[in-house]
Amino acid sequence: METARNVIHDRTFGQVVIGPPGSGKSTYCKAMRELCTAIGRRVAVVNLDPANDLLPYEAAVNISDLIELRDVMDSLKLGPNGGLVYCMEHLETNLAWLCGQLAKVRGCYLFIDCPGQVELYTHHSSVRNIVSQLQALGYRLSATHLVDSHYCSDPGKFISVLLTSLSTMMHIHWVNWQSVHNAVELPHINVLSKVDLVEKYGKLHFGLDFYTEVMDLSFLADVLSEDPFLKKYKKLNEALAGVIEDYSLVSFLPLNVQGRKLP
Repeated sequence: METARNVIHDRTFGQVVIGPPGSGKSTYCKAMRELCTAIGRRVAVVNLDPANDLLPYEAAVNISDLIELRDVMDSLKLGPNGGLVYCMEHLETNLAWLCGQLAKVRGCYLFIDCPGQVELYTHHSSVRNIVSQLQALGYRLSATHLVDSHYCSDPGKFISVLLTSLSTMMHIHWVNWQSVHNAVELPHINVLSKVDLVEKYGKLHFGLDFYTEVMDLSFLADVLSEDPFLKKYKKLNEALAGVIEDYSLVSFLPLNVQGRKLP
């Protein structure tokens, strides 16, 4: 029986595009595909989201050819979240199928569009294991974690986003060295998407640089304390901000996919 390690390929580079639902992952993949094509780069978009049946781009590889979320939900009586977890576990078990599909786009730069279920990147291991196995096979990948910039308009939500981003970075970087001997750490960037719309969501308490550089978060805790209901949670908010600052790992790059001017 063919295994993933039997698939021979040239060294391939790409991005694993992750993030919460609605953060613009598919739109990002579409825009980057158009940009790379315009400058003469060979590129392929890989859809690993079985819940995304209305793709805005032409997928060179589509997980729906292996498994469909609707079929899983109907046959196993699972909800959308449970169905997504099952699909990713099935993909992990059938990694040789994925490698065989990727071999068809050998030499292309990859944009791997992943599901929007946050738990897949903060708690569950399938996505992490799939990426680690691909790295062990010679794929040179990085993680692009997209977050909707509208969270900047709410200090409480932004702190939550920071915690999620930190948890994702730490989880997706973990490698089981006993089973993946040749794996390497995954380069990771966080992106604030839809920055062209950020002011439409609500007035920011600070300049955009405050949110992209993740500056002194005590200011956010002070803003939250101005709300009489949230004032009693000031120590909790300060403690959460302290955890984020202690690790000092999270920062963001602002992105507006509508601004496609080439240099």
